[in-house]
Amino acid sequence: MRTGYELSHLSALEAESVHIFREVAATFERPVLLFSGGKDSAVMLELARKAFWPAALPFALLHVDTGHNFDEVIEFRDRTAARLGARLLVARVQDDIDAGRVTERPGESRNRLQTTTLLRAIGEHCFDAVFGGARRDEEKARAKERVFSFRDEFGAWEPRAQRPEVWNLYNGKHRAGQHIRVFPLSNWTELDIWEYIDREAVELPPLYYAHRRPVFRRDGMLLAANPFLTPGPDEPVFETTVRFRTVGDATCTGCIESEADNPAAVIAETAITRLTERGATRADDRISESGMEDRKREGYF
Repeated sequence: MRTGYELSHLSALEAESVHIFREVAATFERPVLLFSGGKDSAVMLELARKAFWPAALPFALLHVDTGHNFDEVIEFRDRTAARLGARLLVARVQDDIDAGRVTERPGESRNRLQTTTLLRAIGEHCFDAVFGGARRDEEKARAKERVFSFRDEFGAWEPRAQRPEVWNLYNGKHRAGQHIRVFPLSNWTELDIWEYIDREAVELPPLYYAHRRPVFRRDGMLLAANPFLTPGPDEPVFETTVRFRTVGDATCTGCIESEADNPAAVIAETAITRLTERGATRADDRISESGMEDRKREGYF
């Protein structure tokens, strides 16, 4: 017998994510939510807000800051945290460089260096659960990731140490010094994210929509001309209309030519694309065939 009540796929994904947030809040002592100001973390934050509304978020926000950011993203990050009254913690890669814990190589992205900074922040604040915005459709190393991803005393990801997840039953058991990375958006796709942004009117940094910007082409990718990235002599800078599919370190985040200046237009473009945003616009994921998995084993997001 039909009841007349049907849950849309977006509402089902939303319900699953809300359940995950509440499960973590009920079973862990010191969770934290990674918030970079990107689209996935903005959706994740909106889901967390709904999970505990009308109460305040029961955990802080953490941004691992490379120091090579787009100004629009940092402004959005700070404004959003202030609007929600959330506690924002910023762990800076530059602090680890200055302390000699990591070494910056000339011309390289600071993305790999974030691992040390992230693990330092987790240790200093004794976080036992860390919410991240990774999705399984982004990259093959993330496709086999659990919702509750076990990390050892060194923050490393070991595939053989991961636990079975049957339906909505999650195993958060861990010892002192270990922690769990939690991915509430695991079953979402890029298209789902944008449809949810459209449905819920989730605010994003303006970089995600079409705008004019000086860019140059490198290895088949459009990169934004910025103070942290110097074009080579054979890389002429030109201005065109672009948008960003993903926002990260300004030295390795590419953009695409686009006229999509609103969520509906972005959805139309996303529906016909055959490359994930990381595969198409993240230079740091091209370091090797197993680049993401190698970094995860070291403790990366």
